[in-house]
Amino acid sequence: MTETIRKITEVIRANTSFLLTTHEGPDGDAIGSSLALASFLRAIGKDVTVHYQDPVPDLYSFLPGAETVLPFIPDRQYDVACVLDIGERKRAGALFCNFTTIGTTINLDHHLSCENFADLNLIDSQAAATGLLVYRIASAYGYTFDLDTALCIYVAVITDTGSFRYSNANQEAFCVAGEMIACGINAWDVAEKLYENQPQRRLELLAKCLPTLEVFKEGQAASVTVTLDMYAACGGDAELTDGFVNYPRSIRGVEVAIFFRQLAAEKFKVGFRSKGKVNVAAFSAALGGGGHHNAAGCTVEGSLDDVKSQVYRIVEDSL
Repeated sequence: MTETIRKITEVIRANTSFLLTTHEGPDGDAIGSSLALASFLRAIGKDVTVHYQDPVPDLYSFLPGAETVLPFIPDRQYDVACVLDIGERKRAGALFCNFTTIGTTINLDHHLSCENFADLNLIDSQAAATGLLVYRIASAYGYTFDLDTALCIYVAVITDTGSFRYSNANQEAFCVAGEMIACGINAWDVAEKLYENQPQRRLELLAKCLPTLEVFKEGQAASVTVTLDMYAACGGDAELTDGFVNYPRSIRGVEVAIFFRQLAAEKFKVGFRSKGKVNVAAFSAALGGGGHHNAAGCTVEGSLDDVKSQVYRIVEDSL
């Protein structure tokens, strides 16, 4: 792994233009890690373009560089393309996957099942967040962290560790977060922006979601659901559902939480969360998805009843 980091720093030194992207529906780590890398590269004089298939959620709009993210890729040549927190190449979206004028490709990720699709693949499933891989690269380069880069890495770490509540909150996560705070970050200010700043529509949507709670397998598993009708009633969208899966997971005795989010009439996004004992990436993989030990997801087609039946069967058999 040290050798891969050395090669990545050599690529950074030797090249000028960089294209960065991450997965659809970007979360705190996807956004934090990619904007941290962009901030670092710009600070050392590189030409950087950041492209996301989906918009930056309003929750993360305070991060430095969020306003520079493009929904398109400029028609030009890039020396290097960096793909972060993606799991599998197709999750970068059609625009990136069909974009061909790229020199070297770099894949930074911490998913258990990540594909080695790039020229250089820095994958560490023990890393609490992809933001930590950006930290390792910038440190190996000899970079002195400024406030903007530090803030992005800090947000990547605290969101993917659930504010250090999840089992992936290891020593590296705490140490790097502490180092980033030493750069001048106000931890309460960040927490307020992330956790004390939700729109009213989110609570209205949550009020419709919670009555869908189902607990099964003798209390070891539980699920909640959000449908298109609920979005319509609240004037909301998928962006408002971030964290909903944590409600069933918080129930005493529940080891596996499931969140069914309707995408279309016969299509659902299924999110899995574990308290640590159960590897939910195995459930997701069985349904064509991927993820981490404690957090994974997939897309399943069919009616809600059919999708639930498939998912519950896999979870029940494993538990």
